[in-house]
Amino acid sequence: MSSRLQPACLPMLIGSIPLDDHPAASRLIMDYTPAIPLWVQLPVFAQEGMIPQFMPGMPGVVEQGGKTFIDTTAQNFDAELLAFFEDYMALSEAPEQLAGSRFALAESTGKGVATLLDTLGHLKDTPTAVKGQVTGPITFCMGAKDQDDRAIFYNETLRDAAVKHLGLNARWQIRTLSGPGCPVIIFIDEPALAGFGSSEMISVSKDEILACLKEVVDAIHTEGGLAGIHVCANTDWSLVLESGADIVNFDAYAYFDRFILYGAQIKSFIEDGGIIAWGIVPTLKPEEIERETVDNLHAVWKDQFAQVEALGVSPETLFQQSLITPSCGLGSLTPELATRVLTLTRGLSETIRQSK
Repeated sequence: MSSRLQPACLPMLIGSIPLDDHPAASRLIMDYTPAIPLWVQLPVFAQEGMIPQFMPGMPGVVEQGGKTFIDTTAQNFDAELLAFFEDYMALSEAPEQLAGSRFALAESTGKGVATLLDTLGHLKDTPTAVKGQVTGPITFCMGAKDQDDRAIFYNETLRDAAVKHLGLNARWQIRTLSGPGCPVIIFIDEPALAGFGSSEMISVSKDEILACLKEVVDAIHTEGGLAGIHVCANTDWSLVLESGADIVNFDAYAYFDRFILYGAQIKSFIEDGGIIAWGIVPTLKPEEIERETVDNLHAVWKDQFAQVEALGVSPETLFQQSLITPSCGLGSLTPELATRVLTLTRGLSETIRQSK
C-alpha cells in the first residue's frame, strides 16, 4: 500500500454536483477544494449517471424502449464479446493506446474530465493530488441489466468483462490526469455494498466481492495511482479495509459507530499507510445540512479521532493520513444546499488543520 500521499486533513469531494454547466462546476471545485481538484459528474445529464456513464464500450449494449441493457441473445453478441476481450488484452499490454478506445470515457459521457484537464492546464501551482472516479464493479454489475432485467453480476462472463472495463477506464483516467505530476486518486464508488448481506445480495459471497474490488484496485496500482473506495452507507467494512485500497471513505456522520467496530482492521490499514477519508459533512437530509456548523462537526470529529487513536494509532499518523469529505456526492441536492456542504467541508478542514 502506498503512503506517498499524506493529505493532513485536506478537504476533498466525492464527485457529483447539482449543476448543468461543467465549467461552472469546475470553478466551484477550485473555490472550495483546490488542493485536490476532481472531475465532476453532473447527474442532471442522464449520460452522467453512475451506470450510463460507464456502459459505453461494454459488449452487447442495446438501447430499446428507453432502456439500455446488454442483450446476450443478440446474433452478434458472441462476436462482440470476443472483440471486447481481444481489445482488453491488447490495451492491457499497450495502455498508451487507451485514449480514444472503448475503455475511455467518450466525449458525451466524459465532459467532466475534459473540463478538469482545461482547469489543470491553467494552474500556477501543482495540486496535492488530482481525483477521478469509476463506478464500483459491484454497483455497476448490480445496476447494469441484461435483456431479462437480470443484473449482469450473476453472469460470470459479463461480470468479468465489466470489472476489466472499469479497471482499464481507471488506468486511462490516471494517464489522462497525470499532467500536473502529482498523485492521481481514483475513487471506486460502491453504494451497492450497503446491500451486502441483505436479501438483495443474499447469493453474493465476500470472496466474489473482494475479487472484483481487488482487480480494479490492482489496475489503478498498475498505473501508479492511488485507489479509494467510497461507500455512502454502512457495509461489512472488512471488505473495504482488506481490498488493497489506499483510501477508505465512509459516512462518519451517520455510521461511525458501525465503522469503529472493525478496530483491528482499521489499525492495520492505517499502519500500512492507508488513508481515512472522513465523510463527516452530512449530505442526506436538508435539515441536517442546514443545522450543522463547523464547530459542531469539529467536536464530533475530535471525538471520533480520539476513538480511532484509542485503537493504538499514533495521532500524528492519523492526522497526516486523513481527508475530510462530505458523506456522499452532492448531485441530489439543491445548488444552495450543495454550496453549504462545500462551505462546511472547507471550513471544517481549515479548522482541524489550524487547531492541530
